[in-house]
Amino acid sequence: MAFHINHRYGAAESDPPLTSLPLLLRELAERPEDIEHTDVSVVHESEWCISAFMAGYIILENLEGGEPRHMRNVPDAKIIELWSLLAAGNLERVMSEPWKPGYK
Repeated sequence: MAFHINHRYGAAESDPPLTSLPLLLRELAERPEDIEHTDVSVVHESEWCISAFMAGYIILENLEGGEPRHMRNVPDAKIIELWSLLAAGNLERVMSEPWKPGYK
């Protein structure tokens, strides 16, 4: 697997164990008053990225271009599942979800 994660306060980590994904998501619950650092993400080597935001939505986008997609009110377990699929390069499965066009 070739992917990296972006932590809430800017640190990045290459190819972490998938068991670290729930911890990554929990970062969004820390310091809710901080409205500047509001997302965490998983980025596959293909430049596809899924970001999760404190405001309760996720965004799928290719960082090299293309139209972003989003979903709202996604349960934590589903976010972890999508991140895991993306990390494994299973883009077909990720794309099959009910994404809506745009950022939110």
